[in-house]
Amino acid sequence: MNLVVRESLLAFKRAPLLSALSVTTIAFSLFVLGLFGLVAVNLQDALRSVAERVEIVAYLLPGTPIEATAIGLKDIEAFPEVQAATYVSEDEALRRARAELVEFRDVLRELERNPLPASIEVKLKPTFRDADHVSTVAERLRGFGFVDDVRFGRDWVEKLDRLRQIAAAVGIVVGAAFAIVAIIIIGTTIRMAVLQRSREIAIMRLVGATDGFIRRPFLLQGAIKGLLGGAAAVGLSFAAYALIDHYLIQAAFFTREQAAAHSRQRRAARIGCPQQLKRIQAM
Repeated sequence: MNLVVRESLLAFKRAPLLSALSVTTIAFSLFVLGLFGLVAVNLQDALRSVAERVEIVAYLLPGTPIEATAIGLKDIEAFPEVQAATYVSEDEALRRARAELVEFRDVLRELERNPLPASIEVKLKPTFRDADHVSTVAERLRGFGFVDDVRFGRDWVEKLDRLRQIAAAVGIVVGAAFAIVAIIIIGTTIRMAVLQRSREIAIMRLVGATDGFIRRPFLLQGAIKGLLGGAAAVGLSFAAYALIDHYLIQAAFFTREQAAAHSRQRRAARIGCPQQLKRIQAM
């Protein structure tokens, strides 16, 4: 094991320029992928914040007994799709209207009778905020006898649904393209390092070295380069995030789980190393 580590470290001393070039290539390949990941993460956060505004409002018939409303509220909260259901009285509705509709504040203040009905505001769980589930819950609310009307902005919810589908499709296609390009570039970089020592590998084969003995230093060397390049990529991605967050718009950075995905990318790229070694050994 000590021999494997020593040989791997000696490779950096023998060709420092090529090693630095390999680490830099890996870093910038993963950095480009990281930039796309930042865009995808922030786009998802933006869509999630917009989806949080999706709610259904059930307007109640005038004179609905408070007991019937309380029972209905418990039934609505028991729906599997519902996160919370809030009762809004006529007085509360008028107070909100006066606070939010500033241009009509004088008109609303001079009203002799409150024209606004009581309502129940229903917020759905994050996984049920699509058009189909919203429509299903709205239809269920219409079945209550004390409900006069149900509104949820069907067109707006359908457009949000469509936007999420487009964002997901673009993310998959573009992300896969960036990932493939990164794998090709990183794999080619590692193969260049292997080809540089093809003569040494051939001599080792002539003196009876086993395949495992030959491969292990290259695999460890590739792992070290991948770790260094990945760490540099995460650092560059964080620097880009800090600049965007400070000078352009408020942004979010990767979670620990998302940042760890870079290591999967490095493992995928290193597949090319043993394959290339097999080809050279077969010569």
